[in-house]
Amino acid sequence: MTWLIVGLGNPGKEYASHRHNVGFMAVEEVASALRAGDFRDKFSGRFTKASHQGEDVVVLEPLTFMNLSGQSVQPAAAFFKVEPAQVLVVHDELDLPFGDVRLKMGGGHAGHNGLRSIMKSMGTGDFARLRIGIGRPPAGFRGEVADFVLSSFDTMERAELPSILKRATESVLDVLARGLTAATNKLNTKPK
Repeated sequence: MTWLIVGLGNPGKEYASHRHNVGFMAVEEVASALRAGDFRDKFSGRFTKASHQGEDVVVLEPLTFMNLSGQSVQPAAAFFKVEPAQVLVVHDELDLPFGDVRLKMGGGHAGHNGLRSIMKSMGTGDFARLRIGIGRPPAGFRGEVADFVLSSFDTMERAELPSILKRATESVLDVLARGLTAATNKLNTKPK
């Protein structure tokens, strides 16, 4: 069985440090943890392959810009014969506080244009998501929500980012090792 792990973001150095690119940041850590080979260009994106505890893994970064992510994900899923339930999309999440990491299966797009595009291209929302909380714009933030997600993490957030990405990576590896349900139960259960 093959898993397709997709990190969402925008291509280009000017976007690399943005909140909206935390999906790219996370899957690069995943690829590193899996000791995957170099990324190769294909599927309007870049991908690499690895295996983990008997599962084949394809790690994909769509380079279509966020709003067209599905134009990369759908062809990759078709090529590697990956069912939607074996697709795990790693993305930024406004509706979670900064630093929260949550797994879920299916659902809507909650206004996230990357998810919207994937749902449209794949014809379903029945894929797994690893949501990395970036929080809502703080009080006094000047501009639209889009301006916030397309801005860089602040100094305090940047200091916390490595531990958040580590938690996201561990969660992806847990999904590969034990399946989505077990990994979700572990990750989403608040310690007592």
